Amino acid sequence: MNDLFSPFTIKGLDLKNRIVMPPMCQYSVDKKDGVATEWHYMHYVSRAIGGTGLVIVEMTDVEPDGRISDFDLGLWSDDQIPALKRIVDACHSYGAKVGIQIAHAGRKAEDAEVPVAPSAIAFDEKSKQPRALTTEEVKGQVEKFRAAVARAVQAGFDTIELHGAHGYLIHQFHSPLTNKRDDEYGKDLTLFGRQVIQAAKAEMPEDMPLLMRISAIEYVEGGYGIQESIAFAKEYQDAGVDVFHISAGGEGPIAAWGRPGTHAAYQVPLAKQIKESLDIPVIAVGRLDDPILANAVIGNEEADLVAVGRGMLRNPYWALETASKLKKETQIPRQYTTGF
Repeated sequence: MNDLFSPFTIKGLDLKNRIVMPPMCQYSVDKKDGVATEWHYMHYVSRAIGGTGLVIVEMTDVEPDGRISDFDLGLWSDDQIPALKRIVDACHSYGAKVGIQIAHAGRKAEDAEVPVAPSAIAFDEKSKQPRALTTEEVKGQVEKFRAAVARAVQAGFDTIELHGAHGYLIHQFHSPLTNKRDDEYGKDLTLFGRQVIQAAKAEMPEDMPLLMRISAIEYVEGGYGIQESIAFAKEYQDAGVDVFHISAGGEGPIAAWGRPGTHAAYQVPLAKQIKESLDIPVIAVGRLDDPILANAVIGNEEADLVAVGRGMLRNPYWALETASKLKKETQIPRQYTTGF
């Protein structure tokens, strides 16, 4: 029976354990140039020292106006590669593998003068009115994703995650709430996502797995549910996704009747359903920072990997402390052994 500290391999990615640090925006770029700072270096490398198997660098955007804010990371320029490579190399030296989440915020780009989206539908009454992308501009966005993935590979990342969740651009295309187009990208809601996946795969080594984060349900009236997300995830799987990272929500104001749960592991059933329906590895996320609970998710085969977000923000050594509590073997830095 597997547990949190069982190794996991997918294609050429070998993880020492099944603990993932999910992407969490730091909003800490100093000069609004999208370049990772010393904060990012300390933030990610400390989690590698802390025993995390896979560290996923936060949402990193394919163009300046594709960021949630001007203080987010970017990979639209070769100038942004060296700072990320420094982080990757350091994490590797402490035994962690590193991924990066490539994304575009679409209509949720708060600091863009005029955000872009599949259709000219604002996120809410307080948000800027987006402009609908032309068909040629959509094709151009696919190429921007391609270029960002190529730079991520050059920086030495072990895996790539595409952000298709939380109401950002890929999600906006596959959601009928936000895609009202009448061109090819409106007639086939997964076309944009599939093209981005295919472009990413074309730039990645053959043995590098592609991850994709999706929102399994939309917490809004008229939004899609788990059966619809299984259907579009199948199309993304066929296009080349190797692992799904299962979250939920983010596409619009949440109606009172549809609020997500706040209890521990509230999204795990969604991960389990997609894992079983598609026979594909999944990462579970959402209030999984209790070591016994996180370990049970793996032992009960509800997910293949567990992402710990807020728990790891509070404690960069979450993995080491969890190993101690569960009495599992893990490599503790020599300098810290007396603490354990």
